[in-house]
Amino acid sequence: MSSPTGLDFYDAELRAHQEHLRAAYGIAPGDEVVDLGCGTGLTTREAARAAAPGRVVGVDVSERMLERARELAAAEGLDNVRYELGDAQVHRFNPAGFDVAISRFGTMFFSDPPAAFANIAAALRPGARLVALVWQRHDRNEWARAIDAALGDAALAPRPGADPFSLGDAEATTRLLEAAGFEGVRFADVQEPVFYGHDLDAALATVCGFQDTRAAIASLGAAEAARTVERLRAMLAAHQTAERGVALDARSWLITARRRGDDGDAARRSGPRRR
Repeated sequence: MSSPTGLDFYDAELRAHQEHLRAAYGIAPGDEVVDLGCGTGLTTREAARAAAPGRVVGVDVSERMLERARELAAAEGLDNVRYELGDAQVHRFNPAGFDVAISRFGTMFFSDPPAAFANIAAALRPGARLVALVWQRHDRNEWARAIDAALGDAALAPRPGADPFSLGDAEATTRLLEAAGFEGVRFADVQEPVFYGHDLDAALATVCGFQDTRAAIASLGAAEAARTVERLRAMLAAHQTAERGVALDARSWLITARRRGDDGDAARRSGPRRR
């Protein structure tokens, strides 16, 4: 198997987690669906096939990703998909326009999470479903711990609005979603690896290309940067097998919830329920 490269890398990296998201979609023919942080659109295309003749809108902040998404949708002959450039925190969705909102690791980076999830809730019809994958806490994700250990003192604290683990606290995220207008919030524990491909050099290039990793290495002098890259290589090599390539353990939450109805019923406050 070749190593994943380019804009489609994340589809290969996250394929084991993706299987859990796909199984939870619950999309029916005729549903109107929004895909939040759709990237290159794998999740959008899956939703489009399930929802047809319903329509699916993919939203992302990267025009480059959306260009690739449009290219792939056209190649697959999907005519019930459109892609919009925008930040779901402030994007002007049609009010109560969707039956399902899905997201694969696309909801952790809002600068104002309460406003963002309120905006998303307003785009959903009463009773509409939210199905999303988010990372659990940093300390439960081997891939993040291992990268930070290799970076050592150069590892950077996440910037506000750029923390991939911002929704990892299930209790806090439940309160956030309930306040935004959701109810029946549930968390399923997903433990699957992330895959960086079979080629060690390509895996190293990918990890060094992560925004935080790149910034940490750039903060170092030439000699220490070279030593840090070698530590990253050694770490990845230690997680390489012939069968899976370079793979590290990862933990995510599969979150499901429903948009609260217009009858004003109070959201349930019993805390997150895990199955």
